[in-house]
Amino acid sequence: MKATRIYTGTDGLTHFDEVEVPLTDGGPIGRLSEALPASGIIFRETDGTYDYDWHPAPRKQWLVMLDGRISLETGDGETREFSGGSILLLEDVTGRGHRTRQLSPGVRRSLFIPIP
Repeated sequence: MKATRIYTGTDGLTHFDEVEVPLTDGGPIGRLSEALPASGIIFRETDGTYDYDWHPAPRKQWLVMLDGRISLETGDGETREFSGGSILLLEDVTGRGHRTRQLSPGVRRSLFIPIP
């Protein structure tokens, strides 16, 4: 299973990367990853006007988009769009961070899963 990673590079800028979460055959219940460390789960809703200027992630965490659509810009100038079902690994806890803008109307729901 693929996830998009956002991290701060040695140049001090944020960048996108792709990471693979390995899955193994779990038989009739599908393919499963190993248990990954987490320290909780945070549910979030944002309105259609959500436009958050440059900010680092408050902690290393997974972001799972449940619905809606956003645009994320990294410090190196690259912009990507993500929608419901997207999985992101936010590791840009230092520096200027990233910029997030909601592209879909109405309420958008997502989950944050902090990594200890």
